[in-house]
Amino acid sequence: MSVVSEGDTIIVPRNVHKSITAGIILSGAIPVYMQPELDKKLGIAQGVTPETVEETLRQNPHAKAVLIINPTYYGVATELKRIADIVHEYDIPLIVDEAHGPHLAFNEKLPMCAMEAGADLCAQSTHKIIGAMTQASLLHVRTKYVSQSRVQAIMNLLQTTSPSYLLLASLDTSRKQIALEGEELLDKAIENAEYARAEINKIPGFYCFGKEILGNPGVFALDPTKICITCRDLGITGFDLDMILSNKYHIQMELSDLYNVLAVGSFGDTRENLDTLISALKEISEEYMDKNAVKPDFIDIPAIPKQVLIPREAFNGYKESVLLEDSIGEVSGEFLMAYPPGIPVLCPGEVITEEIVKYVGDLKKTGLYVQGTEDPKVESIKVVIR
Repeated sequence: MSVVSEGDTIIVPRNVHKSITAGIILSGAIPVYMQPELDKKLGIAQGVTPETVEETLRQNPHAKAVLIINPTYYGVATELKRIADIVHEYDIPLIVDEAHGPHLAFNEKLPMCAMEAGADLCAQSTHKIIGAMTQASLLHVRTKYVSQSRVQAIMNLLQTTSPSYLLLASLDTSRKQIALEGEELLDKAIENAEYARAEINKIPGFYCFGKEILGNPGVFALDPTKICITCRDLGITGFDLDMILSNKYHIQMELSDLYNVLAVGSFGDTRENLDTLISALKEISEEYMDKNAVKPDFIDIPAIPKQVLIPREAFNGYKESVLLEDSIGEVSGEFLMAYPPGIPVLCPGEVITEEIVKYVGDLKKTGLYVQGTEDPKVESIKVVIR
């Protein structure tokens, strides 16, 4: 809302967090989507390449801003400095969702942070990694393209007038710790995560990606503290592994998807914690490795559908609920998202296609998590009455 107003165009990756689509709805902006690179072996979305940003800007020179997610939830970073240079050639700001990167600036073994790369606005979820309380985040502003007073005015519009001083104090203490001790603490976290990655890669049926995927499309740098454990070769899904670890071993993972579970390493972890995880994975490997179960296949994502209404118009328009199978050709008034790889299938204002309805059915059969509609079972969807 600091960089776009009603009717302005903003370029964003298709796999944006729902808070960004909420911002698009609130501002009345028109989104133009970029498709991130997909790794079908891992079943996850990687970064958006500089080439994709350049081509999208060439096709949309009237855009008022570009937004990039960096790094991804899985710790994959794109070539952000080059993207910043491309965006600034059009005299517009680059906004970075750096929710999973508040620690990047404090250790040279980590990918370059957004502000160092030349971003103009950067949001960090300080609570996720560097110890602030839940809800505590930072918004960094350093730019000639965005008025700081405009940013403050928008913050005043959206935020409470009665802030929690507990949260503010936790931001200060976490800032102090990372500034004074960050390099040493992160060295330890990186060392522990690399140890876990090496040990897990010795276990039959499991794979943790690392430096070997550098240079793949959308993979410019990696945050080694993210431990993505792929279990496809065991013939079980990431959801299965997540539940086994939770129910049998009382180990809570960060997230799971079709092929993977994700562990987020931090300076709060110990070698003992990681050894407990590694021991559990060894037992699970012994139990499932020889069962010759069918490996889950990656399901191709439908093409981005045609947008006929801007998200704000569709979200605020008159809507009715129809069965999903009866919605083909209608305009969606809701979001529809699938995990993995976390890319919205539908956004408000887009035309529902037969391909999308079939895709959702295939996802459900596979046991994947589909969400976004008011109907929790995603059997019906709200469409815009025009």
